[in-house]
Amino acid sequence: MKFVSLVWKNVWRRKMRTIFTLLSIFVAFLLFGILMTIRMAFTFGVEIAGLDRLVLIHKVSLIMPLPVSYQSRLQGVPGVERATHQTWFGGVYQDPSNFFAQMAVEPESFLAIYPEFKVPPEQIKAWLGDRQGALVGRDLAARFGWKIGDRIPIQATIWQPKQGQTWEFNVAGIYDGEAGIDKTQFFFRYDYLDENRSGGAGLVGWYVVKIDDPDKSSAVSSAIDQQFANTPFETKTTTEQQFAASFASMFGNLNLLIGSIALAVVITTLFVAANTMAMSVRERTTEIAVMRTLGFPSQTIFLFIAGEAVIIALLGGLVGAGLARLIVNGETLGMVGGFIPNFGVNTANAALGLGISAFIGVVAGIIPATMATIALTIFASVPRGPDARFPALKS
Repeated sequence: MKFVSLVWKNVWRRKMRTIFTLLSIFVAFLLFGILMTIRMAFTFGVEIAGLDRLVLIHKVSLIMPLPVSYQSRLQGVPGVERATHQTWFGGVYQDPSNFFAQMAVEPESFLAIYPEFKVPPEQIKAWLGDRQGALVGRDLAARFGWKIGDRIPIQATIWQPKQGQTWEFNVAGIYDGEAGIDKTQFFFRYDYLDENRSGGAGLVGWYVVKIDDPDKSSAVSSAIDQQFANTPFETKTTTEQQFAASFASMFGNLNLLIGSIALAVVITTLFVAANTMAMSVRERTTEIAVMRTLGFPSQTIFLFIAGEAVIIALLGGLVGAGLARLIVNGETLGMVGGFIPNFGVNTANAALGLGISAFIGVVAGIIPATMATIALTIFASVPRGPDARFPALKS
């Protein structure tokens, strides 16, 4: 620790070079934070999907509806504890940029299958007693400043009402949940939709069933699909995780794409840091030799050089990851809405960024530090004295 001040002074011996190196590392890890956040947003549903839930869609496509009568038949399939349905609404609140996920659901079965959604009992009672009632996520309510009892008009885009073009809803409840739960969704009663839409009566978007044993998911899925085989509405049943993963895959192989970009960012930053340290060592060859002559061990000089690289990389990474944590979120990136919840840089990704910055510092510093140490070792092994180069004169 007594040499920390010396290392710190060496870091700033070339202030402009150090500042530009820090800026490059800072920008790199700000970009890294954004990339990891986008990746998390598109895989959000895959990570939190329930292992004991199956999703049942039309065999042709998710956009093809299914009959509401399938619910009672699903209840009779061995292994199924409960079934519910959801219907995508796709309306617009005030402005198209305010788009968020809206689903028509059956309140009782929906809350029974999704116990992770926490709703006060009095608000559940209010929702069940109000045909126009809606259950909204806490983050969504905070986004628009909604509170219990507010009247919410939503412009129709898919399901047109029998009169006019606007659906009216009352905020009957605000749901919460633990970390990882999407709290940006808007749920309203299916019976209100079915009774008041101008077309599509008796149809739902998809089903979600809760099974008694996650290990039997494949067998139950097959039994469900066989039951509805050779009907006008054939089905395709998968686990909720597979359904979420298939939806995310509609955007392409984002893991590969984002991972490749992040890797390119890390490698580029490594080259920048390594070049900075190599230049610093070359400029101080004489100084390093003097330190060795004064008695500084090679190991200490090695730590001096490697320590400078680690400090520069960690400082740039800390500022970049910290600023990304503060400013990067779904609203800033314009990526909130639909199936994409509100999100931000989480602690794990920030810590990953710091860890990578430390790794870059170590790798960027270890190469020039090793070269300097080897050079010092060779220098120390060379004979010295007036007759060192001419042994024959020694007599």
